[in-house]
Amino acid sequence: MDEETHRIQQPAQSDAAAVTCTLCGASADGETAPPTWICSVENGRQQYFCEACARTHIRAIESRLDSAWW
Repeated sequence: MDEETHRIQQPAQSDAAAVTCTLCGASADGETAPPTWICSVENGRQQYFCEACARTHIRAIESRLDSAWW
């Protein structure tokens, strides 16, 4: 948090940053994940899972198991 402006500083992102699946490495076009992808926050890190990996591990995801358990 910046003391002078009292705003949270956003990290700089590159224009060509692509979202990639944490498990298989598939990448999505653009800076945001498609609506069929799942975003999970584990140990303070955002992780994205593509549609195929999400379908394969949907029970573990719904049970809130960390991806290390899959």
